[in-house]
Amino acid sequence: MAIAASSKVAHHHHHHHQRPSSTNSMSSSFFSPKLSIYILSACVALFVIFHIQSLQTPLDSISSLPSWSLNNVMRRQWQRVDNNTTTTAEEENNHTDSLNSLRDRLRQSVTFLPLKDLRYAHAALVGHTWFMSSMYDSSDQEGEVQYQHFPSHSSSNRLLCLKGRDSHDGSWNSYALAWPDALPHNATLLTGLSFISYNHYDYDNIWHGLSALMPFVAWHKKHSCANSPERWILYHWGEIRSGMALWLTSLMEATFGGPPLVEVFDGVEEGTAVCFEKAVVMRHNEGGMSRDQRMEVYDLMRCKARAYCKVISSDRRSREIGMTLFMRTGPRSFQNESAVVGIFEKECAKVHGCRLMVAHSNNLTFCDQLMSRTDILISPHGAQLTNMFLMDRNSSVMEFFPKGWLKLAGVGQFVYHWIASWSGMRHQGAWRDPNGEICQYSEDDRRCMSLYKNGKIGINETYFSEWGRITLNQVKRRNMEEAGKGVNFTGCICG
Repeated sequence: MAIAASSKVAHHHHHHHQRPSSTNSMSSSFFSPKLSIYILSACVALFVIFHIQSLQTPLDSISSLPSWSLNNVMRRQWQRVDNNTTTTAEEENNHTDSLNSLRDRLRQSVTFLPLKDLRYAHAALVGHTWFMSSMYDSSDQEGEVQYQHFPSHSSSNRLLCLKGRDSHDGSWNSYALAWPDALPHNATLLTGLSFISYNHYDYDNIWHGLSALMPFVAWHKKHSCANSPERWILYHWGEIRSGMALWLTSLMEATFGGPPLVEVFDGVEEGTAVCFEKAVVMRHNEGGMSRDQRMEVYDLMRCKARAYCKVISSDRRSREIGMTLFMRTGPRSFQNESAVVGIFEKECAKVHGCRLMVAHSNNLTFCDQLMSRTDILISPHGAQLTNMFLMDRNSSVMEFFPKGWLKLAGVGQFVYHWIASWSGMRHQGAWRDPNGEICQYSEDDRRCMSLYKNGKIGINETYFSEWGRITLNQVKRRNMEEAGKGVNFTGCICG
């Protein structure tokens, strides 16, 4: 029997029996209680075999199977006995005991598998990942988010159950599927909708965290924003995580209408299972989503964030051009910040209506970072650039790198090119400092990246001035064109 606690409710079972009706002796001889129990035993044995094998079976191959319910099987068999036999009270009790025994066997047959399948450790991001490796994702249409939903037709209406809360080794945490009326012994049933996220990187970094949580917003939008989660369960390599960056917490609160509750199963007895009344699982970040789908999701988050922070979206026809220098401190900061500010301040002064703002990413609240009045965002490469999607569509981004990144940093250095495209912004290119610390190895030796990764960024006054002037003129011209067309990108998708 399941454990009840606040939002965790006990799982109870009730049996309702009709009084048996009398039949002729010939019918009784063919449909005795013993024969019915024998038939029922065979059915449940096949049922158990199907349950064990289905975890290793692709969902596509089981999607056509019926939604079996143990209660329904029991009810049909009992009604068959009622309608065709005359039974005594003792036989009724024996029948009930047999059914309860079979229910217990079915509970015990629930098979838990490791959340992190070490067989795929060498290719954790390939295919359908090493997280819940026996399961297969689905998407409603091509170009939409890939997810798993429990219970559903593809899970044969079974619930998702999890066991373990290890934060160091995901192979010690496990998952299984179980029918609602045959949950594992002592299982806790969590009511409402649960969001279960797998992230191969980090929830403390706002870019990596947003990549993992954005698909839930896409699913939420797809369902008319009618379903908000009761809780979030966050995994990194199958290891449970207890929270997310404060910026992400505020963004999810704005988007879903309440602060996200991150569940770590502290109140659950060690070694017992937790099952979810409804669960949505995401394992692929925004992978598989089309650019149009991503833009709609970013539009929704932008709109919800502005409403949350009580920011009124301004019309470009009635305001100045906002140029924001978004500075870092420490790694990948400018060597001479005041000189950089002076260059762009001078160019901004040459354009009527231009307003320069200087901010540091480490001392701003979520609402301070909304960028609603920014047309041009100027910043070194780093997670703070994630804020760009909070600007109006068609705003511009100018990015700066220390020495050595182009050759050694890999495709991850282009992530803000990607987010600019996905959120409807214009990435104006990047300046890469040719000067910096000298590596003891050749400059294309990967060992040098440990030196270059957190390097400082220098200055090129001529290049910065020309780049700033060109970008300002482009933005000014674009704003005038949009004003003439009445272009406005401020509507919330879900009302």
